[in-house]
Amino acid sequence: MIILNGEAMAADKEHIVPLNDDNFKDGISTGVTLVDFYADWCGPCRMMAPILEKVAQELESKAKFAKVDTDKAEKTAGKYGITSIPTLILFKNGEEVNRVVGLKDATALKALVQSAL
Repeated sequence: MIILNGEAMAADKEHIVPLNDDNFKDGISTGVTLVDFYADWCGPCRMMAPILEKVAQELESKAKFAKVDTDKAEKTAGKYGITSIPTLILFKNGEEVNRVVGLKDATALKALVQSAL
């Protein structure tokens, strides 16, 4: 279980926190956070999930990992101009510092996160 703003949140295997329109800003406000913008119906997004989980496990002490379902968080997806999924955006203290679009391997995701540490 992950605690965000005093609220217990279910997490995907305890390493990836689900964010939505209501808690997104708080979820990315401090530290380095990699956010996966995805949809359940997206094949490449489903392929990205275990890769992201692996990286989240390896780097959990250095960065936070989150996911946003673009079908349920349309306001947030729109704000960040998400037109293709999966899109992964790297935030540092609430500010976007990098983004990648499409399926990436674990090495690429680790390098992306480490670039902001």
